[in-house]
Formats: sequence, C-alpha cells, structure tokens
Amino acid sequence: MKAVIMAGGFGTRMRPLTINLPKPMIPMVNRPIMEIIVELLKKHKLTDLISVVFYQPEVITEYFHDGTAFGVQMMYKAAESDLGTAGSVKNCQSLIGKERFVVISGDVLTDFDLSAALRFHEQNKAKATMILTRVENPLAFGVVITGKDGKIQRFLEKPTWGEVFSDTVNTGIYILEPDVLDLIPEKAEYDFSKNLFPHMLKDGMPLYGYIAQGYWADIGNLDQYRIAHQDVFAGKVEVAIPGARQNKVGKEIWVGKGTHVDPSAQLSGTVVLGDNCNVGKNAKIANSVLGDGCQVEEGATLINATLWRNVSIGAEAQARECVIASGTDVQEKASIFEGAILSDNCTIGKEAVVKAGVKVWPNKVVEDGAQLSTSLVWGDKWARSIFGQHGVTGMAGIDITPEFASKLGAAYGASLLKGSTILTARDIHKTSRMINRALISGILSSGVNVHDLQEMPISVARYAVPKLSDAGGLHTRKSPFDKQFIDIKFFDGRGLALSSGKEKGIENLFYREDFRRATMEETGELVFPHRMIEFYHQGFLDALDVKAIVDYKPKIVVDYAFSAASPIFPWLLGKLGCDVVALNAYMDETKLTKTQEEFQASLKQLSDIVPTLKANFGVLFDSGAEKIFVVDEKGHLLAGTELLALFSLYTYHRHKGAKTVVPVNGSHVLDDLAKANGGKIQRTRINYYSLMEAATQEDVAFVGESDGGFIFPSFAPFMDAMMSTAKLMEFIAIEEKPVSHYLDQIPKKIQVTQKVPCSWEMKGAIMRQLIEDTEGEKRELIDGVKLTQNGSSIMILPDADMALFHVSAEAENEKKARELVTAYVDKIKKWQG
Repeated sequence: MKAVIMAGGFGTRMRPLTINLPKPMIPMVNRPIMEIIVELLKKHKLTDLISVVFYQPEVITEYFHDGTAFGVQMMYKAAESDLGTAGSVKNCQSLIGKERFVVISGDVLTDFDLSAALRFHEQNKAKATMILTRVENPLAFGVVITGKDGKIQRFLEKPTWGEVFSDTVNTGIYILEPDVLDLIPEKAEYDFSKNLFPHMLKDGMPLYGYIAQGYWADIGNLDQYRIAHQDVFAGKVEVAIPGARQNKVGKEIWVGKGTHVDPSAQLSGTVVLGDNCNVGKNAKIANSVLGDGCQVEEGATLINATLWRNVSIGAEAQARECVIASGTDVQEKASIFEGAILSDNCTIGKEAVVKAGVKVWPNKVVEDGAQLSTSLVWGDKWARSIFGQHGVTGMAGIDITPEFASKLGAAYGASLLKGSTILTARDIHKTSRMINRALISGILSSGVNVHDLQEMPISVARYAVPKLSDAGGLHTRKSPFDKQFIDIKFFDGRGLALSSGKEKGIENLFYREDFRRATMEETGELVFPHRMIEFYHQGFLDALDVKAIVDYKPKIVVDYAFSAASPIFPWLLGKLGCDVVALNAYMDETKLTKTQEEFQASLKQLSDIVPTLKANFGVLFDSGAEKIFVVDEKGHLLAGTELLALFSLYTYHRHKGAKTVVPVNGSHVLDDLAKANGGKIQRTRINYYSLMEAATQEDVAFVGESDGGFIFPSFAPFMDAMMSTAKLMEFIAIEEKPVSHYLDQIPKKIQVTQKVPCSWEMKGAIMRQLIEDTEGEKRELIDGVKLTQNGSSIMILPDADMALFHVSAEAENEKKARELVTAYVDKIKKWQG
C-alpha cells in the first residue's frame, strides 16, 4: 500500500533551526524526524512511499535517494506552489493510482499502530478516516467529535477556547480511498480540514475518526522539539536510537562508533552519543543528545541539551536545556541557558553568556565575555501568544515596551504588501503616545506607510480606515480596566477586528524574527491626514433622521468619561438641536481607567442628575467611546439585556421583518421579542470580530451585545458610543414616547452566573465530557455549549484567557436558574476528579 509523506513545510516556527534545513530533516535523537516516520510506515507494511517536497527538496532527496537503503521505495513530487494539504496530495494522483493510501506528515513524532487504524477504516467501509488522539491543550489543532460508531459528527480547525468541544484532535494522519481525490480541484489551494472534510461531512459521505493509542507530538515549535527529546528519554514513545546501548545500571547510555568517553566523565539519565564523539575529563552530561563528531572538553557540563553534528563545547563551558545546531563552537567557560537556540556555524566566545530564550541566527559571533540577552536578529523572545481575546494587552514597561512595540509594528507591516498604508491612532495618555510612536517606527521599517490620526476615539479611527483606502490600522490606549496596562487593537481594511488567522500570521512573523525590512529608499512615509473628523461628521448625520431629532428637541445628559469623544460629539449634538448637559467633557490622561467603585459612582451620579434635570435620558461613555450605559428619564439604570432589547425593539419597529444579530449567550428574551414583533434573530460567537463580521451581512439591520456595545450597519460595522446615543434619541423622537415606556414590553427572565476554576490541561477533556453528557439534548455549539430546556437555558463557556469556565443559566425565576448553574458546576468539578 502507498503512503504520502507531507514534507514540504517551511518550519517557520522552528527558525532559526530551519534556515538551512527543511523541518522534516531536523534530527530527533540523531536521526531525521522523517526517517523515524519512514521506519514507522515500513513497520506497518507501507513501503511504497511518495514524498511531497517544496522547501529545500534536495536535502531530502539526497538523504533518502530511492529509499532502498531504508527498505522502502521512495518517489518524490515537487509542489510548484502552495496548494494546501489536500491540493498537494491531489498533485500526486498519477503516482497514487487506484488504491487506498495513507497521508502522514513528515515532521511529527508518533508510534501509532497504523495497522489497527487501517483495519478500522476497512471494517467501517470508510471513504476517509482521520486518525485522532487526545491532548491536554487542543487549541493548536483541529478538534473533532465522533459518534459511538466512530463516524465524524463535527470538527473545527484550530479553535478558540470558546469553540473547544473536545480534547480529541486531528493528527493530520489520514487513510483515504482513491476516489476521494476526485473531490479535490486541480491546481487549486485546497485543504483537508478546511475544505475536503467539511464537504464530505456536508454530503453525508462515510467520514470516520479512529482514536489511536500511543504517542503523538506535532513538532511545531522549538519548545515542543526539546520536550519531544525528553519524551524519548522517558520512554513515552517507541523510537529506535542509533548506537550501542551500554550495560549501565540506572542509566540509559547509547554510544556510537569511534566515540571515546573519558573514564572520569559523569554520564547520567539518558545520554545518546553519535559516532566519532569525544567526551573529556570530568565532563558532566545528563539527559542529552550529541550528534556525530561532537567534542566536549574537560569539565564541561551538558544538561537536557541537544547538540547536532560537529558541535564543540569548550572546557568548563555549560549548556542547559538548549539546542545547538551543527558546526557551532561554544568556547571555554561560556554559558548557554534554558531555551536558547544556537543555529549553524556560530561562535560563542570565551566566558560569553547566552541568556534564556535567546535565538542566534547562523554564522553569528558572540565575542569573548559578552552577555547576550536578546536575539542577534530583532529582539528577545515573547513568552506567550501576542493576541488575546481583546487584542494585544499587557503591562506597560514590562510586557509592552517600545522595543516590543517596534518589533510588533514591523511584523504587522511585514504581513502587508510593501508600499501599503495603514492608519494609527491613540488616546491622550503619554505612554500610549510612546508606544504608538514605537509601533509606527516598526511599520515604517517594513516599507509600509502610515496615516497617523494621533488622539482619536477608536470608532473614528475604524471609520477612517476604509475612507482613506488603508490596508488596516491600529489604536493604542491605556486600559479602561487596569491602570498599569496598555491595549493595542488592530483593524483590517474595513476597520473591523482582525480575524484569528490574520492575528496568527502576525504572531508567526513576530516569532520568526527575520521578517522583511525595507531598504533606505523603501522606508515608509508618515502622513498626518486632515479633515477626517469632517468626513466622520458627515457620515454620522447621513445615517440619522436628523429632522425628527431636531423637531423633538431632546434633552440629554452625557458623561464623556474624559474620553477622546469630548471634542467630537458636541458639534454633532448641536446639529441635532439637543439640549445637553455634559459631564467630564474634557480629556484627562489620569482618569482614563476607572475602578469598579468609581464606575458605580459615575452611574449613581448620572441616575441622580437625569430626573432632577427632567432629561429624556442620560448616557455614560466608556473611555474608548465604544459602549454606552443608559439611565432612563426616571433615573433607572437599564440592565444590559434591557438596553439591547430596547434597540432590538426599535429596529423591528423601523424595519419590518428586520434581522438582528446577538451573541449566543444573549438572553432568550430577545428571541421572544423578535417573534412578537415579526423580526428575525441570528446568534453568533461571543467576540467582537464575530459581531462585526455579522454586521457586514446585507440583510442585518442591527447587531448588539448586553455589555453596552451596539452596531448600526447603515452607518458602520463596529461599535460607536456616539452613534448609539444618537440612535436612542432618534428612537424616542420618532416614537414620541419615553425610554421607560418600552421597558414594560420586555419579557423578564432571571440570569445567574458562576465561575468554575479548571486547569488549562483539563479544559479540552471537560468539553469532551460535556459533549458526551449532553448527547441528544437541544444544544448550540456556536461558542462553548448552550443547552435549552423547557424555556430555560444553560451556557458553559471556557474562558479564553483564564483557567476557568463560565456557567450561566437563565430561567423564569432565580431558584430554577441557580439549580441549573449548580448542577453543571458540580459536573465540571466532578469531571476534574
């Protein structure tokens, strides 16, 4: 039987180790990872092999040749362009022929029983079988749900925590019948998990999942590469280790041909020594791999280190939990610390120190006594994912520094075409100004131009992006929730939040570190556009029934919360003929962040002022001027669901049969309201990106969530506190009824919420257990799991940024809602053991 080995990847996240070597050829205990895969295939009688090659193909072809030396027949198919995983296999159709075949990545480490998987495939008469496994953190993989018969019911490629419904993931190993290739278009980019399998699932074709036992690791980044070596040492995976195993009690030592170990050297744990190595007097080596030709001099120390071929470690030098590539010379008394990566042919001078997490690109020299704390390309390693649920957020001066911001700006610029233009804006805080300037410097260095609006609300910045035909944008601000934090929000060319795919692309460039730099003449230009506020004013008024508002002459109270909306909104309110009482209507960088107590005090003040002044209503802006909090004419603070229901009701009144969009965790009161008023409602995921994307649909009249953020697509597909305030004025002007009049029309339900701690490692398993436990119940899997039961609902959502679950219930009374919450909180605790 044939097998196709996918061996064409660039190995971007493995750089700098993959600069001179394709990822499948990276050594794992002194053998290329791909050789271990070939050995596994041969073990299961898959010896007719086709390798799909693309990046540095000659390294692979010169090593394996026709496969005879490895007991297989090896053919090669070079990809002419990136056709995706399925498209690349389709490109091999003439070599595959008319027989069943296996697809496997050339850069995974696994000992799966492929014969058992093949039997499963045949017994179920499957057209395609995905080999699956269970992992602690499923975020980086495709998550899969199978029925009891093994048939695929649902899967999602690289989900967020809200979308994780199992810890069972796609390993990228497939068993396919030959006619499946006929479903794949010729010479087109087409992916197994994004295109082919969804098509098969939709058409009801026999698509199965086999949950394999054994070890599997996607060697996707440098940390996983180091961990995989330790897993081999611990015996977690069956891998043949080259060399002669020594008879040492309590030790696992392999020694290659021609290798000499001085009797005084101390070897402990698992140590693999390649051919022709030399270990000098009193050297200490523990849990480490040395490639062929390595030299370790007197008194040197290696702990959890991986050395490739021909590496020299000088006398009394030390290397701990690091990877050192071929031909590198670490000289006397030098120190290489945890997580450091030294690429090929580097020289680390005497007594030099390469600190933890530093990467050194090929052929670099670190001088004697130098202390290297940053990579020799652009800066140090960022220790976690850059983008979170709310963009890029971190502590100013610690997580988000000018150096970090410059590098992030360069990565963002490198993700765009050279010569593009992007927009930047910020709030008034001096730290935001500093970080914005650093971001701009990085962007310009990538050959991308910048339109800088300087101090501007986020909504106006978003509005400006498409008006200026910019390729994207970003806004820097002091966090409204924590006075020590900075937020950076990125936009696409429509002014919308970036997709998770685009965010991951920028992250990959950031980690890769050798992204594009502009030449002297290609450096981007910095421009300060004029009249953007005028364009915003005009578009704003065009989206309103100005005459109705002017004729009504509403009286409102506006608390600007010291935001950048304070210089912009008063002119618009004047044009609308409003009688306005303004609070905190100036910008103050010291008051951009509110504590919970300060926020509640502002709401209390608004509730007192509005009825006293006999105003129609009052609004409090958030500091970004995106969301509003509303007090009616009686001083009643509208709950989030009440305000969302109010705008939904207005939409149904103004647009017969209108469609509104709310998050999946929105109250079922909204469904009742839509049904009673002849409207339609659509549910979406609980994040800003999904809400904004929904607002771009032609048939959507309104999008909102219960935290005060509302989108009016006739104006713009993003939240804007100024437009939300104006639309509320338009509502009462046209209807000629006070805000409080409509609150009685909104059905009442009680919501109860509780947080349940859960380790990151258990989240996927808990979601799988939850899916199995609720099989056959009425449920939605848009974001987390939402169950509907006799007019009540329960929502279980894993938090994207913290190790916990949110459990929320809605029912006719508090007792019922609390019972539902308690039941599922207890289940989650029980499933954690």
